[in-house]
Amino acid sequence: MQALRRQFLRLVCAGAVLPVTARLAGAQTYPTRSVRIIVPFAAGGPATVLAHLIAQPLSEVWGQSFYVENLPAGASNVGTATAAKSPPDGYTLLIVTPSFVINPSVYAKLAYDPIKDFTPVMLAVTSPHVLIVNPSFPAKSVKELVALAKANPGKYSYASAGTGQSAQLAAELFKLAFGLDIVHVPFNGGAPAMNSTVGGHTPIAFNALPSAAALIKEGKLRALAVTSAERAPEFPDVPTLAEAGAPGQVSLFFQGIVAPAGTPKEIVHQLHREIARILARPEAKERLAAIGFTVTVSSPEEFQAQIKSETARWAKVIREADIKKVE
Repeated sequence: MQALRRQFLRLVCAGAVLPVTARLAGAQTYPTRSVRIIVPFAAGGPATVLAHLIAQPLSEVWGQSFYVENLPAGASNVGTATAAKSPPDGYTLLIVTPSFVINPSVYAKLAYDPIKDFTPVMLAVTSPHVLIVNPSFPAKSVKELVALAKANPGKYSYASAGTGQSAQLAAELFKLAFGLDIVHVPFNGGAPAMNSTVGGHTPIAFNALPSAAALIKEGKLRALAVTSAERAPEFPDVPTLAEAGAPGQVSLFFQGIVAPAGTPKEIVHQLHREIARILARPEAKERLAAIGFTVTVSSPEEFQAQIKSETARWAKVIREADIKKVE
């Protein structure tokens, strides 16, 4: 009788341990096949740069292909929804930007929830937005721009990468702070917005620094201020908005990595560890710095907290700026 009881207890214990053992075995052998990195934007942008920057080294480290798939449609919503519906097994990753936390407040209907449908892996890089003007624009500083706009309400316009994009929200935060009447002109992406400002059609613009950096260096745009707490290393002569007399204007363009909700923690931690090592390499930091990014690696838990706080913060700005939801 005692022997039968001992055998029964061994079977019960084995059954309880099996799921944990299976998960650990899966993590220890990960990956056993190709891993897809979804970029929900057109090829060639900063999100694609980050994806390729980590894909090749990950392939070399683990001996499996990490490949980049661009799904540029619906202001990043199509690619994001595709990732959300993928199996939570570590074989689908998603590059996210501020649209990830902004779109829930801009679109009436979304096929995903940024908090419930994803497991954060890490915040990877950050960059400020930059307030830029056409070189012929009379204002040479933020103070002069504010004075000019106040003296001419409704006369001037600013370009952004599109309604509800992070650059527009940075601009609206600026307008709210000073009570400015500057007309928003949305474009389908950062490049056409920059082209319009270079051409003088929309003399003012807010954009992510990586998209504007080359044009600033070439003298085709003049940077008045950056939206970070500290000056951008690539543009040490450009003041922050706080230094220029506009405190409380910090807004960062970020890029991070998430996986579908339910992805095993062991795999998330493996990915975090290896990607952090890749981004710590001097050549990776130099390549990212050249386009205005600073490596800012966070833990999965820290990135989750940021996603929640940024979602709430931009929802408030969208309400106060009366930005209408897209149906």
